[in-house]
Amino acid sequence: MSLKWILRGMVAILAVAAVALLAVQIGARRPPPSAVAQGGPGGPFTLLDTSGRPFTQEDLKGRWNIIFFGFTFCPDVCPTTLDTLGRTLDLLGRDKDKVRIIFVSVDPGRDTPETVGAYLANPAFLKGVVGLTGTSEQVAVVARAYKVFYQKEGEGDAYLINHSSISYLMDPSGQFARVLPYGMSPEDLAGQIRDAMKRG
Repeated sequence: MSLKWILRGMVAILAVAAVALLAVQIGARRPPPSAVAQGGPGGPFTLLDTSGRPFTQEDLKGRWNIIFFGFTFCPDVCPTTLDTLGRTLDLLGRDKDKVRIIFVSVDPGRDTPETVGAYLANPAFLKGVVGLTGTSEQVAVVARAYKVFYQKEGEGDAYLINHSSISYLMDPSGQFARVLPYGMSPEDLAGQIRDAMKRG
């Protein structure tokens, strides 16, 4: 074999080795899954529950929480979501008591603690849903933390709020677990929650 072909072979081997080494280095710089998850929805906030008591990020700890953002004058998405989430919890059996639904109002102009409390007292909704509201500034803080879009549409007292329709499943440490998309059936949502519980 000529020296030229030997040299070409050595160059090819070195090139392959360099690519492999680069791939290892890139993989080493990639953050672990836990680090990626830390960039998900969630963060410090202070709101008021329907009794007027402060409710913060710390109050999420100890239970699984499904957090949904809406408003009491919502004509469709909000009541549909609350009904679906209630039926989802009923499907969890013994795990039902480990999960809590939290409704956060993005309409601070109309949704006082009393208004939210009266809304959630509707017998069509599951009992025990936690209702939260606050000042415009407090709502803006929690919306940014959870990457929620909301925008007032219309004038006068009959305005609507365009807002994100997804729910967030938070684990018992108060950290983001997964998104629960709008439109999923209670059966599929229950499966998502059970899967998250198994993963811890």
